[in-house]
Amino acid sequence: MANSYDVIVIGSGPGGYIAAIRAAQLGMKTAIVEREHLAGICSNWGCIPTKALLRSAEVMHLASHAKNYGLSIEGKISADVKAVVDRSRGIAQRMNAGVGFLMKKNKVDVIWGEAKLTKASIGAQPGEIVVGKSSKKPMEPQAPLPKNTLGEGTYTAKHIIVATGARPRALPGIEPDGKLIWTYFEAMVPPEMPKSLLVMGSGAIGIEFASFYRTMGVEVTVVEVMPAVMPVEDAEISAFAKKQFEKQGMKILLEAKVTKVEKGKDSITAHVELKDGKVEKITADRMISAVGVQGNIENIGLEALGVKTERGCIVIDGYGKTNVPGIYAIGDVAGPPMLAHKAEHEAVICVEKIAGLPNVHPMDKLMIPGCTYCNPQVASVGLTEAKAKEAGKDIRVGHFPFVANGKAIALGEDQGMVKTIFDKKTGQLLGAHMVGAEVTELIQGFVVAMNLETTEEELMHSIFPHPTLSETMKESALDAYGRALNA
Repeated sequence: MANSYDVIVIGSGPGGYIAAIRAAQLGMKTAIVEREHLAGICSNWGCIPTKALLRSAEVMHLASHAKNYGLSIEGKISADVKAVVDRSRGIAQRMNAGVGFLMKKNKVDVIWGEAKLTKASIGAQPGEIVVGKSSKKPMEPQAPLPKNTLGEGTYTAKHIIVATGARPRALPGIEPDGKLIWTYFEAMVPPEMPKSLLVMGSGAIGIEFASFYRTMGVEVTVVEVMPAVMPVEDAEISAFAKKQFEKQGMKILLEAKVTKVEKGKDSITAHVELKDGKVEKITADRMISAVGVQGNIENIGLEALGVKTERGCIVIDGYGKTNVPGIYAIGDVAGPPMLAHKAEHEAVICVEKIAGLPNVHPMDKLMIPGCTYCNPQVASVGLTEAKAKEAGKDIRVGHFPFVANGKAIALGEDQGMVKTIFDKKTGQLLGAHMVGAEVTELIQGFVVAMNLETTEEELMHSIFPHPTLSETMKESALDAYGRALNA
């Protein structure tokens, strides 16, 4: 049957399109349903275009400090906001088109519209979805859709993978309005730079936008309800990053919460309850609500088929299976950590399990790295020092500062640190935490090491090239055992 498939994937974000490609590679007839933009939030409104914005800010920062590198730039350094945004949107369109190309290359049919699960797979009877007209306006600019794009109708598949992603969470009474209170959508396409900005939440999204706008010259205040910025990070790394943000002129209020927002004609006034119970009123041109995201589980037929959900996400086992046969879930909609690379890996595990491949293992979430692309960058994998101690581990901890690394000094980026945590008895690397220039590129070395069950001896006997920032990684391991050579 023309509308019958082995696998149908609902949602074309990082998890969805990777699931579709892997299924096609394994010889399964595959289709993917999308209602808004190929490549999902990550490539269109998240991971990639935000890095484009941050790159513009980085270049502006370097140009503004040209004298530090013996260079002279005539005139005032300023930002053309429209050009910065247009560059970011152009990159998003390029990513969007790239996924369309991949669907065509791998012979994955694209079904354009909004999917709803109507039947689960029972025995030899396949599951069913009905695709209707999309309620969402396509991204602008939208890359041309692949020629193999199908439309509304009823489609069947033995295996249906839900990869519908997530959206910004809103707090009651402080809902984003798109004008004065922004989500990351509006924060990515400002018509002009505000003079002042309040950011509610200091997770990856909040702190990246805080860093971008501060570097572009905006007065930024960050309000965080937890006792630390980027509260999931190791305490030492978080504290180091906070000092750097404050040196840049960012105001950070910890153990504080926005309780009320008054809207003016072109500004907001936030009532911020501080740790001591006092309320501080902060007026800013704009506010970003960055208090997390929630899974897109509504209106896709989950309830009618009895698919179990919990805390706004679909409940799955280690292979993406839900409690209903033939229905799977991956990525943000399947729960934290809500990261693109987690979704991609989850997609491969799910599809390979469906295909019956041998040696398919559930994902170890301790092996998932986290990266925040603020200035300075932050990256980590595994247990923090506090979590290792809570787990009853007897540990050795190593540190190494960027200020003692030749490459960091040459780059003019000597503010950073690497921290490693080892099991004292076995030498197993339990966690690695980094803050500083390009640490988001360095962290994968520790991820590979942990995945290979590397011990301190193997790291110490690995040769790291000189001069590189990566030498800080080896030195941190050496330091954990009292053998640091350059500090």
